[in-house]
Amino acid sequence: MKLQTTKYSLISLLLMVSFSLSAQKEVRHNVRKGNKAYNEQKYSEAARFYQQAIKENSQSKEANFNLGNALYKQKEWDKSIEQMNRYLMIEREDPVKMSAAWHNIGNAFLQKKEVGKAIEAYKNALRLNPDDEETRYNLAVAQKMLKDQQDKSENQDQENQDKQQQQQQDNQEQQQPEDKREKRPEKQDAPEQMSRDNARQLLQAIEQDEKETQEKVQQIKAQQREQKAQELRRQNKDW
Repeated sequence: MKLQTTKYSLISLLLMVSFSLSAQKEVRHNVRKGNKAYNEQKYSEAARFYQQAIKENSQSKEANFNLGNALYKQKEWDKSIEQMNRYLMIEREDPVKMSAAWHNIGNAFLQKKEVGKAIEAYKNALRLNPDDEETRYNLAVAQKMLKDQQDKSENQDQENQDKQQQQQQDNQEQQQPEDKREKRPEKQDAPEQMSRDNARQLLQAIEQDEKETQEKVQQIKAQQREQKAQELRRQNKDW
């Protein structure tokens, strides 16, 4: 009986090994097909192959990492972040790959305009791979964006405060008795003189509008150049 039990156990073990090798082969096959579709920019198709590979082996590091990138390419920012976090739960040995995952998470947060979270992700990437100049550049871009947002918010707060103070002052003046209000001398101009003044003021306003328009055009062009440079740097790191 013992010999038979040993024989059956050996057969079961061989079957398990055979099944495991077959499953690994199928996982690798789906990952290769996913990579081919990804390189052809068929990101939805690539994602399906990666998902099939993960279904067969949930611990496949390459399939999990590449699925995160395929989701990013489809602008599925939240799903991409979630998938990269799953990869980080699997990968515990390769700091360069872990850094790349954090880099890609930072890119997704930056696309979502969640600049603070992007900064923290880039910092995590640099802690794992301090020599990564691409991540260092993205971190600098995100920090500049955060500072611009803060400056804009402060300026807006100051404008709102000034408007509120002016409104309060106007309300106080209106509440005063008419005889105590500051009387402003009425300007008596001839109709012809008023016409010249209005024309001069209109011309000045047009010139100012043209100047401001040109400044805005230059700013937009500069922003477009900067955005193009940033987009070149925001490419996700591949496996």
